[in-house]
Amino acid sequence: MRPLRYAINVTLDGCVHHEAGVAPDDELMRFWTDQMDNSDAELYGRVTFEMMREAWKRPDDGVWPDWMDAGEQEFADTLDRAKKYVVSNTLDEVDWNAELVQGDLAEAVRRLKEQPGKGLSVGGVALSRSLADLGLIDEYIFVVHPIVAGHGPYLFEGLRERIGLELVERREFRSGAVAQVYRRAEESGE
Repeated sequence: MRPLRYAINVTLDGCVHHEAGVAPDDELMRFWTDQMDNSDAELYGRVTFEMMREAWKRPDDGVWPDWMDAGEQEFADTLDRAKKYVVSNTLDEVDWNAELVQGDLAEAVRRLKEQPGKGLSVGGVALSRSLADLGLIDEYIFVVHPIVAGHGPYLFEGLRERIGLELVERREFRSGAVAQVYRRAEESGE
């Protein structure tokens, strides 16, 4: 069974708005590109899918915009090629190498996890909270930025129950951001 990994940027006060952290540099872009390379597919809710597609889908003319540096282009190339699953009850179809996931969320994601491979990566806010509530996330990758945003949306806001995690990896970046990788803690029976 392949693991489901939740990966997201977060500020010190828990804000997960995509513009709240430090500006991504080459080191952070490489980290996120490596995370995608370590997954068979990306799993998004509709809102995150549409935001990512707008920012990172290869333009029709095949030329990346001038604002992208080499690291951003590598990230964009990797994401553009990646298989994507989109959880939505409002979309009828998707493009960008994506497939719709509809119906019972828990059953659909369990089927995806049962397939062989390196793993699945989920991002965003609402879908990830739902998957955490269902106990379907195996690993959590938080890149914590040295910023207090003072606003939300907040990481796991509205989560129904506490989730025990154990730290398995930690990496510091020159920007001051710190990647922390956690796995679900084994139930102690308490």
